Amino acid sequence: MKKYNNKINKIRSFALALIFIGFVIMYGAIFFRENQILVLIFMSVGLLCIIGSTAVYGWIGLLSTRAVQVVCPECGKWTKVLGRVDLCMYCNEPLTLDQNLEGKEFDQSYNSKKNQ
Repeated sequence: MKKYNNKINKIRSFALALIFIGFVIMYGAIFFRENQILVLIFMSVGLLCIIGSTAVYGWIGLLSTRAVQVVCPECGKWTKVLGRVDLCMYCNEPLTLDQNLEGKEFDQSYNSKKNQ
């Protein structure tokens, strides 16, 4: 069985990981204190990761405003559906807004253009 995640949470987790990767890369510069060029490279790459994370957070924020808010039938909490099929952010219940997909097995490939 495949492990699926809510799309919005998956992208937010990626952005958070970029921040930590950037910090680890920057801390890696400590090992090359004698070589200023390597320190500059490590710091620059780490900073680019953090700037990339900021861009990803901005992008998912814009996507999140476009998502449809629904009440999950399983847990009763408000969640956002991005695309034709998605999972509840809280309980991972499969959700769809397409009546043709109701009752079918959950598959994220329903969001691709060729399956529409």
